[in-house]
Order: sequence, then structure tokens, then C-alpha cells
Amino acid sequence: MTADSTPALVQIADADTDGPAQPGASAARGPRARNTKAYLQYVAAKIAGAAVSLFAVLVTSFFLFRLLPSDPVKQMTGGRPVSAEQLQSLRHQFGLDQPMWQQFTTYVADALTGDFGTSFQFHAPVIDKITEALPATLLLTGTSYVLYTALGIWLGTRTAWRNGSLSDRFNTAFALTLYSVPSFWLGLLLIIVFSVGIGPIPGMFPTGGLESGNETGFAYVLDVAHHLVLPVITLVAVGYAQTLLVMRSSLLDEMGSDYLTTARAKGLRDDVVRRKHAVPNAMLPTFTLMFVNLGHVVAGQILVETVFSWPGLGGLFYQALSVPDLPLVQALFFVFATAVILANTLADVLYPLLDPRVGR
Repeated sequence: MTADSTPALVQIADADTDGPAQPGASAARGPRARNTKAYLQYVAAKIAGAAVSLFAVLVTSFFLFRLLPSDPVKQMTGGRPVSAEQLQSLRHQFGLDQPMWQQFTTYVADALTGDFGTSFQFHAPVIDKITEALPATLLLTGTSYVLYTALGIWLGTRTAWRNGSLSDRFNTAFALTLYSVPSFWLGLLLIIVFSVGIGPIPGMFPTGGLESGNETGFAYVLDVAHHLVLPVITLVAVGYAQTLLVMRSSLLDEMGSDYLTTARAKGLRDDVVRRKHAVPNAMLPTFTLMFVNLGHVVAGQILVETVFSWPGLGGLFYQALSVPDLPLVQALFFVFATAVILANTLADVLYPLLDPRVGR
């Protein structure tokens, strides 16, 4: 190569870097911009769908509980003899003497501003009663959620990776059994065995409630933890079984994939293949289940809270339904449904970040 040819080569190199680079960069940014636009459209569609669902829940919560045969005004009197004038005064006080369409428009207008009215039963703002009961529900269901999610993913991974082994057959059969057991029945069984005591087994745990009411400081924390044991075991037993079965099924579907065979052919250890290749791809269905269950953390567990007399949203809903306390029942139904809808929407929004095939 001569010295005279060097400037020509430099000019060609400059032309290759300066000229076509700009269109090439634009072309590289093009698909990314289109993907971002498609993702934003996907998110907007999911949010719009959630808004429609929330409004549908708002409408349903109003009409559904008005189909109950009992009269809330008569229930408020506790069976005491009351004159017709007094009943009419109570109906007027709570707005039950208005036409149905007027009650509905008032309810929707107030609910959109966060005002769910006054409880028939407690004679207090509904939002205050919900705020009081929410921490107890979050403590119970939040603790259970963390435990059964971690346990279900861990055991589901181990059983699937050892498919056909004795531990796999035992864990799968045990999980199927627990998954089919009603949670309230399991809670009652635990109360009979570990609270009341049966045979040589003494009662070791409280039958219900959040606290004994006479403890302070660290002793209070231990007292609450003591009351938590049985309801948490009940929720974990049912919740981990569902997570285990979903995780096991997902991982079994991945185990025959070619990319795992390639990873093993490269000499990677079996635990590395499982942790870094198989499990992340198998997590997608479990990821969806985690967000569905996350919505139930706020919604609570009505039957379990009722069985253990837990002062949370589930127990409050049961009390309100027995009257029926229409403002409180409507508000709780809306809160429960909203929590589930928002959790599902959040899962839909995050899912394309884990699996780019979604939302295209």
C-alpha cells in the first residue's frame, strides 16, 4: 500500500463513520421508539380497562346488596318494638326513603370523592371504620403472603427439578390436599387441636383476637405474635400449596427446552442451570399469581378472620353483612375489588418488561 493511497482510505473511513452513521443510528432508534410507543399504548389500554372495571364494581356494589331480603332499619332496632313513625324517621335519616335512582346517583357522586357515608351499625363514617381495621388485615395477610410465596416458590422449584422422586410425589400430594381444604375448616381444626386442646395435646394458642389487652412494650409484640400463629398457619397452608403447584407446573414445562440442554453442554453446574436459566423463565406464571394474591392482601380473608375473630376488614365485612349495614358493606366490597383490580393491572403493566412478547 502506497502513501498516496492512505488519504483515500482515511476519506472512505470518515465517510463510513460520519455519513451513514446518522441514518444508521436513526434506524436503531426507530424500533426502540416504536416499542416504547406500543408499550405506552398497551399500558393506557390496561389502565382504561381497569377504570371501566372499577366503575362496574361501584355500580354492582350498590345494587347487589340491596337484593338482600332483610330490612337494615329494622335490624338496627335490635328487635325492639318501634313505631312506624320512628322507622320512617330512621329511613329518612339514612336516605333510604329516596327513590332508588336518587340513592344511586348520590352514592356514586359521594364515592368518587371518597365519602362512603355513615355506618348504620356503628354510627361512624365508613372510611374511619375501614381505616381502623386495615392495619390488622395487612398484618395478618401481609405476613402470610410473604411466607407462603417464598415457601411455594422454593418447594415448587425443588419438586419440579426432582420430578418423579419420593419428595416430589409427597410434596405434590400434600399440596393438592391442602389446596382442596377449605381455609375456614382448617382454621377450626387448628383451634380445636391447638387452642382448646385434644387428648394429650394442651391448648397452646389463643382461640382468636389480635391481643390479650393487658400487655405493653415488647410483651405486647410477643402477645400479638402469639395470636398470629394459628391464622397465619391457616393462610400459609392454603396459599403455599397453590404457589407450589403453579411453580412446579411452569418449571416442568421449561425443563425440556433446548436452551437448558445447551447450558448443560457448556459444562454449567446443574444448580446454575436451574437458578440462572430455568427458574427465571418459569417465574412468569408465578409472577402473575403473586400479583393476584397481592390484591387479596388488602381484601383480606373473610372466613379466616371471622373464624379467628380477627379485627380486620374481613371480620368487619362479616359484621356489616349480618345487619346489613349497606354503606359499610358497599364500601368494603368496593375496596376489596379495587385492590384485586389494581394488583392485576400492575401485573399486566409489568409483564411486558419480563416477557417482551406481551403487548406487541
